[in-house]
Amino acid sequence: MYSYRAPLRDIRFVVHEVLDFEQHYRSFGREELNRDLLEGILEEGARFAEDVLAPTNRIGDEHGLRFEDGQVLTPPGFKEAYDRYCEDGWITMTADPEWGGQGLPGGFALAFSEMLVSGNMAWKMYSGLTESASLTIAAHGSEDLKQRYLPKMVSGEWSGTMCLTEAHSGTDLGILRTKAEPRGDGSYSITGTKIFISAGEHDLTDNIVHLVLARLPDAPAGTKGISLFVVPKRLPDGEGHAGAGNGVRCGSIEHKMGIHASPTCVMHFNDSQGWMLGKPNEGLACMFTMMNHARLGVGLQGQGLSELAWQASIAYANDRLQGRAITGAKLPGKPADPIIVHPDVRRMLLTQKAIVEGGRVLCFLTAREIDSSHLNPDPDARKRSVDLVAFLTPIVKAFLTDASLEVTSLAVQVHGGHGFIRETGVEQLMRDARITPIYEGTNGIQALDLLGRKVFGTGGKSVMMMSDRIREAITKFGSLPEVAPLAAELGKRLDQWGKLTMELGAAAMKNPEEVGAAASDYLQVSGYVTLGWCWLAAAGVAAKKIAAGDAEADFYRAKLVTARHYFDRILPRIDSHAAAARAGAAGLMTLPAEHFAFA
Repeated sequence: MYSYRAPLRDIRFVVHEVLDFEQHYRSFGREELNRDLLEGILEEGARFAEDVLAPTNRIGDEHGLRFEDGQVLTPPGFKEAYDRYCEDGWITMTADPEWGGQGLPGGFALAFSEMLVSGNMAWKMYSGLTESASLTIAAHGSEDLKQRYLPKMVSGEWSGTMCLTEAHSGTDLGILRTKAEPRGDGSYSITGTKIFISAGEHDLTDNIVHLVLARLPDAPAGTKGISLFVVPKRLPDGEGHAGAGNGVRCGSIEHKMGIHASPTCVMHFNDSQGWMLGKPNEGLACMFTMMNHARLGVGLQGQGLSELAWQASIAYANDRLQGRAITGAKLPGKPADPIIVHPDVRRMLLTQKAIVEGGRVLCFLTAREIDSSHLNPDPDARKRSVDLVAFLTPIVKAFLTDASLEVTSLAVQVHGGHGFIRETGVEQLMRDARITPIYEGTNGIQALDLLGRKVFGTGGKSVMMMSDRIREAITKFGSLPEVAPLAAELGKRLDQWGKLTMELGAAAMKNPEEVGAAASDYLQVSGYVTLGWCWLAAAGVAAKKIAAGDAEADFYRAKLVTARHYFDRILPRIDSHAAAARAGAAGLMTLPAEHFAFA
């Protein structure tokens, strides 16, 4: 099992050099959001992730959870780490100061969040869900609900969940059956059963605030008849403390492939008292505040797991001695050379490195745009940031989680047989990563959202907006000799992406099934183009540093080599995905369902 080390040098490269956070936030008049503040977060956050949290990761996977008399008991060390996390103020970083938060922008907290995922993804889910639930209450709750719940949730004293899925109602929320009956006092009686509820029951906090989708008695059918309710596990008493039980019970927890230390619960609501968030029958729109935040969080899960898998791979490749280099022994005094001398091992390692480091730029770029959508004094600029984040959200969620399956699988492959056994720990990463393309909206749903809503729903304006941003980078870095070939190649891929978009739009006008048939491959094309944008920016900065004679030239040369690997060996995947997207719906929809298999 490998010890996690926070990738501080690469994070600094992204936030200080590629994206220049200090200048970005200063342009909004936020002088206090400076390099020194961010450095303090990085240094102290790394210590927490490495020394406090990472040691609990293997314990959580091996020990798992205990379910006793409706109670979920977390693994050893989890409660202590959570209490330390709250006591040190980490949980309050981005929350509104009105409710006890520090009011830091999400971009400043993102580096720490990535470290937490790498340290222990299952543990991070508890606080991540609470943050998402708090944001939703802050955005849509009445003043009374905010006063009652936000101080406790922001401090970490109480936690939160989202309760959407039912046994018969997964992606199709329009058929959910949980009922909400008015009590006559402004509250509602919530009755129903939800499944697959992450952190629905646990011992880290003395109260859990559930956000529950349910139907009013007179609600119209479908998604237009769904309302959202705040339903606490225990009702707040007159002094604001967790009081009497509220008819909320965990019936069981699932036995899962991965994230063994995160409880996935069956939750029963039996005449539980709840309060509406937002307006009647508009609950799904309110819930999307939480879901979009959570989707970006899941993309970050893919990023954090990929980083940990990459660290394990490079450590093993340098230590494992097998065979000799094709060009002759590199370590003649030892029985064999380390496997990093072999071209195919280097192919795997560079692929991991390209995905991980490019993905990091994408995550931080998205977080910076989210902050811009709140902080920029120019309303038109805020709107552009909102639109860009909306476009990037399904890409961050789906592309980076699909990529995490590749990176963790490559980690197992680099380790060979030792990757397939539990002792090295990399198989846990592959198991943990497998849920990320599934929850918070499957990646197929993300693809439909991208192509159907974000692209065709805007008449293609979103793609033009993205293309303009990417062409700015091509213009900015295209004159650098080291980077010019990459810029030219990205320009060609950008044209290819635009042409594909137009062709699919024309096909969809004739047959709406073309959208579903092309969506997943279209998202992959979009993801590879977007990561190409990120790598062009990184390579451009690196080339300028080398030209200036920077003392860390080796670091920057490694960036250029990795960028070239991305453009030579990964970006061309666009061709196969574009061909598949153009193949059309007929090949998928012609075969009758009863002919898929014959006895």
